[in-house]
Order: sequence, then structure tokens, then C-alpha cells
Amino acid sequence: MSAVQRRLGYPRLHLRATDSTNLRARELAGRGAPDGTLVTAAEQSAGRGRQGRTWTAPAGRALLCSLIVRDPPRLLPLAAGVAVAEVAGGVAGGVAGEVAAGLAVPALVKWPNDVHLDGRKVAGILVEGRPQEHWAVLGIGLNVALAPQDFPPELRETAATLGLAADQIEPVLERLLRALERWVAAGEDQVLDGVRGRDALKGRRVRWASGEGVGAGIDDDGRLLVRTDSGELAALDAGEVHLGAAPGPNRS
Repeated sequence: MSAVQRRLGYPRLHLRATDSTNLRARELAGRGAPDGTLVTAAEQSAGRGRQGRTWTAPAGRALLCSLIVRDPPRLLPLAAGVAVAEVAGGVAGGVAGEVAAGLAVPALVKWPNDVHLDGRKVAGILVEGRPQEHWAVLGIGLNVALAPQDFPPELRETAATLGLAADQIEPVLERLLRALERWVAAGEDQVLDGVRGRDALKGRRVRWASGEGVGAGIDDDGRLLVRTDSGELAALDAGEVHLGAAPGPNRS
């Protein structure tokens, strides 16, 4: 890891309810809030994921947070994915996560911005910002204390939870902040190795807007490699990627 590390989580703004922690963090960043500023909420009404999707959870059951990162590293989304997977897997498989012992499969990163447990989405990551002003907002939603029945019926087969009690959200946040400090400070080679070691798509059938094939790893620029049916190697640097040949609504 790099010798230079950030201190993340200070100052902190905690809201009982808000529209979106990312929106609040972006406002603060635009007004000059320092690197590491954290916005958290017990509930949000307009949480956003990729492709304009919403991120919803019952009040007080999910970790909802956004961090201001000034002079962000190029691979910030991937570094964040590894950090979240490290924490989610450790909680689900460790002593603190014995209630989630059924989720014994290591947490994996589904390129570019999701974290999966046992093949189901447990966390989403959304990075937004203003490159010309040298800052980004890193938004993370992690299902810490949801019960299976808390998910809408259409997501119960594709969403996961750590299965912890609500009073464990703060301890999980603390672990996540420390993991993020390490991974955001890591060199690109270390981040890429971390993602490659947790690649949920490698060897899996995947589909995107203009084609399909089999996941073939992550290249040195953080792009997803896919071996197409014609034998060509495609490098995807953006967009939505789905597991399987024909995903249904809200399945990613």
C-alpha cells in the first residue's frame, strides 16, 4: 500500500432522512468541504444507482454513505469495490457474522460497481464528481440489517444482506472506512490484483448492450475483458453488464 493515506470519515454529517447522500455530498464538495468528508443517512428517498436506478431500503437497515475524495485516484470505483467486498466478506464469514453463516461464499466484485455475496447483490457503489475541479463523491449502499422479506418481491432472488442487527451498522461503517483508507491509497497494481482476485464475472456468461460472451478478466486500465462468441477479446470501459444470456428486469 502507498505510504500516503487519507483519513476518511471526518467531518461527518449524519441525517435522519434525506433524498440522496450523494447529492448532499456533492453540494458540500462544491462549497469546499475537505477531503474525507462523510455524509450518512438512516433513510434516503432518492438514492441512486447506475443507469438511473433507485437504491431503496427500510429506514435504519442499510448503510447509506457518501465520501468526498479530492484528487481521486484513477481506479477509485474499483478500489472501493475491493474495500466493500473485503468488509462484507469478513463480516459474513467471521465471528461478527455468524448469523449470516449461510453466506459463506467470499464477497466478489461484479464489474464495475456491485458487490455480490453468494451470487446476489449486497452492495452498490456510485462514483460521481467534477474531474475539472479534482474531486469525486463515492457513494456506497450496503445491505447490513435487512431481512429477506424487506426486499421487494422482484429482488428477493437477486439481493443479499449481511443479516446483522441494526446496531451493527456503525461498526460496519467503521470497518469500511478503514478498508477504504487502505485501498484508496493503494497502488494501481494492487487494486487491479484485488479486483482480479474477486472477479465475479471471470469465466461467467455475460451480456451487455451490444454483445455477449464470457468474462475474461480485468485489463491494466481497469476495463472488463470479454471473449465474444466470435473469439474476439472485447474491452469494456463503461456500461451495464449482466450475468447470463437474458437478464430480467432489475436483475444485474
